[in-house]
Amino acid sequence: MAKVYAGLSGGVDSALACALLCEAGHDVHAVYMRNWSRDLPGFKCAWADDLADAERVAVSLGIDLEVWDCEAEYKATVVDYLVDAYAHGLTPNPDVMCNQTIKFGTFADMAFAAGADYVATGHYGRVQAGPDGHARLLRAADEHKDQTYFLWRVGEDVLAKTLFPIGDIANKTEVRRMVAERGLGLERKPDSDGICFVGPVGIRTFLLDTLERRAGDVVELETGRVLGHHDGAFLFTVGQRRGLDLGGGPARYVVRTDVEKNVVYVTTDRMSPALFARALTLGDCRWVGGEPAPAGEYAVRMRHTGELVACAWDPEAREVRFFEPQRRVAPGQSAVLYDGLCCLGGGIIQP
Repeated sequence: MAKVYAGLSGGVDSALACALLCEAGHDVHAVYMRNWSRDLPGFKCAWADDLADAERVAVSLGIDLEVWDCEAEYKATVVDYLVDAYAHGLTPNPDVMCNQTIKFGTFADMAFAAGADYVATGHYGRVQAGPDGHARLLRAADEHKDQTYFLWRVGEDVLAKTLFPIGDIANKTEVRRMVAERGLGLERKPDSDGICFVGPVGIRTFLLDTLERRAGDVVELETGRVLGHHDGAFLFTVGQRRGLDLGGGPARYVVRTDVEKNVVYVTTDRMSPALFARALTLGDCRWVGGEPAPAGEYAVRMRHTGELVACAWDPEAREVRFFEPQRRVAPGQSAVLYDGLCCLGGGIIQP
């Protein structure tokens, strides 16, 4: 019987994960991670409701639930990272950093210090031992819910002691059915939406409450004509179409932003060469196995649930090269390499 410390967030996935661990005979210790949160005008963060749901699940399963305070670490490594990235014209992915620094950082460190044999979460992913005995991170059975895109910065040393109990379940419908079957009472709870640490608000609302508004121009790329104005170039991301507030007329797409000059450049041509890329340069690369992926042909994913795109990887140049031009992805997002089902690691897309 293994001693397993399991993250129990009050959501559907972590509830079923804990139930399956109990059914497998493990000594399960449930933990609710209290992360940084902030209520914005008109919106209230749902953490208290989530904790209440987690407590009900723990009672139903007959296991103890501890609340661990991760607020300081979360603020420093996730929230501040997100704000700084937007302020510099990047579009970050806070879930990636949260997994690295909190769920498989602070939480895992505390769990192992408390005597855990394993940690577990409700992530959609799988860990298997490869032919060489090293732990490999594999995509989940449910491709639509697969979360390995968010886990690429978690190293093999932690993954080797990690359990993903729902990674082999076919789909979310089946997960909800299994939750209902066990009487956990969360089968109808919706998936979380919005930024996890401020509740169901848009990123624009959070940024305008955090960063200083700076009036600037929206400029047509091809002509240099000023089409409108905005409250800060940091509010926009490459490829964005909605929220430009330019009145009527044809749809326009953000081609690039210049946060120093505070200008947003747009085009009406959705097939504009400026919206496509033949290669990506990656920075801050991390590899699950520790060693960089060797040069070769792989698949790359540039958005959560985005399609896997065939590519060539050049580790010397840290460059992903496409065989066909691809829609540009905003700098600051993750590009994650896969060899078949295996998630190798990746990097942060550079400007």
